[in-house]
Amino acid sequence: MKEIEKVKETVAFLTNKGIESPSVGIILGTGLGSLADHIEVICSLDYTDIPHFPLATIEFHQGKLIYGTLEGKKVLAMQGRFHYYEGYNLAQVVFPVRVMALLGISQLIVSNAGGNLNTDWKKGQIMLINDHINLLPDNPLRGNGAADFGNLFVDMAQPYNPSLNNQLREIAREHGIRLNEGVYTAVSGPNLETRAEYRYLRRIGADVVGMSTVPEVIAANQLSLPVCALSVLTDDCDPDHLEPVNIADILHTAKKAEKDLVVLVSELVKRI
Repeated sequence: MKEIEKVKETVAFLTNKGIESPSVGIILGTGLGSLADHIEVICSLDYTDIPHFPLATIEFHQGKLIYGTLEGKKVLAMQGRFHYYEGYNLAQVVFPVRVMALLGISQLIVSNAGGNLNTDWKKGQIMLINDHINLLPDNPLRGNGAADFGNLFVDMAQPYNPSLNNQLREIAREHGIRLNEGVYTAVSGPNLETRAEYRYLRRIGADVVGMSTVPEVIAANQLSLPVCALSVLTDDCDPDHLEPVNIADILHTAKKAEKDLVVLVSELVKRI
C-alpha cells in the first residue's frame, strides 16, 4: 500500500472518531508531555489504536494523540514521537505530520530535548531553532510515494516560519523568558556523542544536538505547512568539561524548563 493511501485511511479513521478541523498540530518531545495537561481534551487515542501509526517504544514517550482545545483553538497534539533510532524509517517517523496536515492543521509546533553545544548557554534554557543541519542517514522524501505529498526537491532556505518565530521572540520578551536562538543538528542516536564528535558539531555550526525534529520539519515544508520548533537544553555538551549524563537527569531538566515551554506554546497558539 502506498504511503498516501495509509495516510488517507488513518485520516478517515480519526475523522470518524470525531477529530475534525484542528488548526494547530503540536509534537511534544522527551520529558515535555505535560503540556497536554493544559488541553481541554475532546478525544484521546493511544497510538496502538490508530491504523498505520508506529508505536512509541521509548518508555518516557507516552504514545497518545490528543485532540482538544487550547487557548480557544482546536489542536492535535502528539504526546510522544517516533525516532529513527527506534528502527523506523523516516517515512514512518513523519507519518503523523502527514496525517495532521490532511486533517487540516495550518501550523505545526515542534518541541524536543537537546544537548547544548553553546558554552554561552546553560542546560534548562530553551532555544528557538532558526536553522538546522541534517546528519541523519535517511530522508523522509526518499521513495515509497513521497512525491504524492508534494515537490520532492523542497527549498529549505528558510525551513522555520519567520512569522511564527517572530511571535515566539515577542512572547519570550513579554514574559521574561530567556529564549536562545540557533542551529539544531539531528543525528541518528541513540548513543550520546564523544568529545571529538561534540567538537566536530560545534565546528560545523551546531548549537544543539538531538535525535529528532528535522524529519518532521522537512515533511512539513514539503506540505507547505508553516512550522516552528523549540529545544529544551537538557545537558551541557562541552567537550573540555564533559560529565557523564544519565536519562533521569535529562528528564528532570526537561521538566524544570517545561513551565516556560508551556507559556511559549500556549501563547503562540492563542495568537495564530
